Amino acid sequence: MTNIVICGACGKMGRMLAACIREREDCSILAGIDVCQDETLGFPIYESPAMLPQKPDVIIDFSHPSCLSGLLEYAVTTGTPVVLSTTGYSDAQLAEIRNAAAQTALFSSFNMSIGIQLLIALAKKAASVLGTQFDIEIIEKHHNQKIDAPSGTAIMLANAICEEFDEGKTLVYDRHSVRKKRDISEIGMHSVRGGTIVGEHEILFAGPDETISLTHTASSKRVFAEGSVNAAVFLAGKPAGMYNMTDLLNEV
Repeated sequence: MTNIVICGACGKMGRMLAACIREREDCSILAGIDVCQDETLGFPIYESPAMLPQKPDVIIDFSHPSCLSGLLEYAVTTGTPVVLSTTGYSDAQLAEIRNAAAQTALFSSFNMSIGIQLLIALAKKAASVLGTQFDIEIIEKHHNQKIDAPSGTAIMLANAICEEFDEGKTLVYDRHSVRKKRDISEIGMHSVRGGTIVGEHEILFAGPDETISLTHTASSKRVFAEGSVNAAVFLAGKPAGMYNMTDLLNEV
């Protein structure tokens, strides 16, 4: 039984995580971390990791990038594994995560959906086959409350595609201020924000007289919650290091 602490427990994803964990037999909720309090959740809520009365097997973080330093400090000090499901980290914070992974087990992915992992594999295969004959554009759509753009998943997709090319690729986020033809080395990045769109990512390969489109659509945030719980169960007891969805899928 994996005892889990949910960081960001009172948020939408924290509540979704709690619902997913309650339906499983391989894990349970030890406590939550949040600046808010909600007695209806059915488990104790603490304002910071340092206030936890006992060490959990794993912490799942679905809070905010501003909470990262305190969370990593607790993880390193106590040797507690953490699943980092939050997005929008700065370069300095990403470096902080890499440093902490040398001392404790961390699981990090811009997207916890298994379907997205398949999309990455398909995109890499398409890029290797189509080569430089096709232009590549990535279009991501999310709800109007999402703060960061482009999405972390879109960046993850672009980075995975770039691995298939010996020549460098440039991520282009804005074309309106530059009047010139598209360069073959570009990967166009486009963000749409509106309504209650959970998440949609499309990779468009546009070549001579034909186009190929690979698309993943999330109909509910539950897919991200389920993936995070799977990651937590996987991460429990692992030695220090950085883990991701590929490691999880390889163990299945």
